[in-house]
Amino acid sequence: MRTCKEISKLVSESLDRELPLRERMAMRLHLMMCSLCRTYSHQMRQLRSVLKKASDVETPTEQTLSEEARLRIKQALKKEE
Repeated sequence: MRTCKEISKLVSESLDRELPLRERMAMRLHLMMCSLCRTYSHQMRQLRSVLKKASDVETPTEQTLSEEARLRIKQALKKEE
């Protein structure tokens, strides 16, 4: 039987890639018996879902600087040359 530490790693990895059958089965078996790891797995899936939704929100593609800020940046770059 795998430890909770090992299963938490598998849960995280399963969000990024498909686990081999042996690891999937070990994880599922452990999750059936361990409520703490089940909770962790659920929370990780929820977190991933929320972050995905947040990243899907449109953000401005171009942010403009004020003319004053552009001038300060140009001056700072010239000083470094």
